[in-house]
Amino acid sequence: MKIALVASAGGHLNELLKLEKAWEGREVFFVTTVEIVARELEERYKTRVYVVGESNHQHPWQVLKAFLRCARIVMSEKPDVVMSTGAAHGCLMCALGKASGARVVWIDSIANVDRPSLSGRMVRRFADLFLVQWPDLVSRYSGAEYHGNLL
Repeated sequence: MKIALVASAGGHLNELLKLEKAWEGREVFFVTTVEIVARELEERYKTRVYVVGESNHQHPWQVLKAFLRCARIVMSEKPDVVMSTGAAHGCLMCALGKASGARVVWIDSIANVDRPSLSGRMVRRFADLFLVQWPDLVSRYSGAEYHGNLL
């Protein structure tokens, strides 16, 4: 089983790394947004790390470039599972992964108290597992599951 671990540098990545036991012993690769973080991940985990750059809905050209980079990654790596904590490129990787037959696991950030992130709300429609970190969100979003928080 090959798992794509996808998270923006910073808090999203910190939350994803707290789930390390979930992918322990499996073939993994990372997709992130910043080169310096990629080097740290490569050194720590001894695996492939891809950098797609920062992007968000306010900068459509950056999103398009990230989309094309993500598409190349999915086509070359062919992950069985895409696991992400966000943000925009996590959404892109999840959508592309799902289209290629991968299972999708989305863990919305603990910072999203009132509602899932914009990316999370889009991924929720097709995620195989959509986790939120606040119990109140389960009743407000069909398909969401709460199993505690990561912090």
